Amino acid sequence: MTRILLVEDEEKLARFVELELAHEGYEVTRVADGRSAVDRALDADFDLVLLDILLPQLNGMEVLRRIRREKDVPVIMLTARDAVMDKVAGLDAGADDYVTKPFAIEELLARVRVALKRHAPAPPPEPDASGVLAACGVTLDPDRHVVSVRDEPVELTNREFEVLRALMEHPGRVLTRVQLAQEALGYDYVGETNVVDVHIAHLRAKLDDRFGVKLITTVRGVGYVVREG
Repeated sequence: MTRILLVEDEEKLARFVELELAHEGYEVTRVADGRSAVDRALDADFDLVLLDILLPQLNGMEVLRRIRREKDVPVIMLTARDAVMDKVAGLDAGADDYVTKPFAIEELLARVRVALKRHAPAPPPEPDASGVLAACGVTLDPDRHVVSVRDEPVELTNREFEVLRALMEHPGRVLTRVQLAQEALGYDYVGETNVVDVHIAHLRAKLDDRFGVKLITTVRGVGYVVREG
């Protein structure tokens, strides 16, 4: 079931939106202040966050910034402030959409559907019979532990290989440094450690720079992604 975190301090509005979302089949967790929102968003895996801007304890913009440091969950801002600069500030901070109060519930539900669809995980690549992964002219053979660009082998360390494999196994999906460390390197990532960034830099030097490909893209404030194609 799709999980939505609803962050809204207006009790009547929050209850109304919660009931409508539940009626549509979503599992809703509701909180009424910024600090609780950050705690819930980072401690659990939600598919979408509906986030009011004017909140007690921490405002919505700060909540958004803290979420974006760790997760790529889609966020729709809810606010009574409809000034263009307010919307621009929210979008620049990483919001996926912006809904101004008062709103029609049908519009909000439609925007929720669009945001969820946009962030749906890309289907895994269809490997050939040997399980080889390919993107942007780069091929990775997990069984033979070989990476090549246009049929020219590229020498990678074991950790570089695992980081690249994690990214290529999820084309189009942004992986955070935490996810890359856990999936590719096999240990819990410590925020001050730049080991993931170091491996990415080495991969770019050996692949992107050397062969003139654009394989690994940085999503600022979130992580890294290998685009499909």
